Amino acid sequence: MLVNLIGLLAIAFVVFWFWPRKGASKATPGNSEATIVVDGGVYEPERPVRPAGQPITLTFLRKDASACAQWVLFDGVDASTELPIGKPHTLTLPPLAPGEYVFHCQMNMYRGTLVVK
Repeated sequence: MLVNLIGLLAIAFVVFWFWPRKGASKATPGNSEATIVVDGGVYEPERPVRPAGQPITLTFLRKDASACAQWVLFDGVDASTELPIGKPHTLTLPPLAPGEYVFHCQMNMYRGTLVVK
């Protein structure tokens, strides 16, 4: 009985920890900048929306001291950067075609998607 209870609590913790926090940020016409906070095992916002066809500037603010939060890597864009703790760090991406671009930590535990429209 106790083992079952511990198992259920562990499952609830995992679901809570990795459950998406909020929806996508809104794209502002002409605004290609976004600030993404890295804290508590998530990127916030986890689905920033930016306009296509212009360079995109992302400012990451890492509040989480875990080693997993140290790097952010973008799939399909050939971009990555190391994130210092407690200091804003800017990454500029080239103009991107409309689509979704996944970004994550080096261990794939923190995950987000840059939506380009």
